[in-house]
Amino acid sequence: MAATIRTAPTAPSAGKAERLEARITPAQKEILQHAAELEGRSLTDFVVSSAQATARRIIHEHEILLLSAKDRQVFVNALLNPPAPNDKLRRAARRYKQKHG
Repeated sequence: MAATIRTAPTAPSAGKAERLEARITPAQKEILQHAAELEGRSLTDFVVSSAQATARRIIHEHEILLLSAKDRQVFVNALLNPPAPNDKLRRAARRYKQKHG
């Protein structure tokens, strides 16, 4: 039998208007409840804050460009000292100018 975690505001004045429900197994609920109790928090507070922290971390990881020190150095060097255009690039530039003026 699956347990249900419901997160709902206790009062409309709390500024919360959304509801989230998740069906979980009794074992999942037990471990979440135990963790919440260890932190002295309600199950709802623990689940919501944990999910929010994980969501922020994932968003952050996907929104930033992670480069190693070497990658950063190569990238900055290419910006500051771009290579001279080769024949293929010159031909492409001529075609572009002919088509677009």
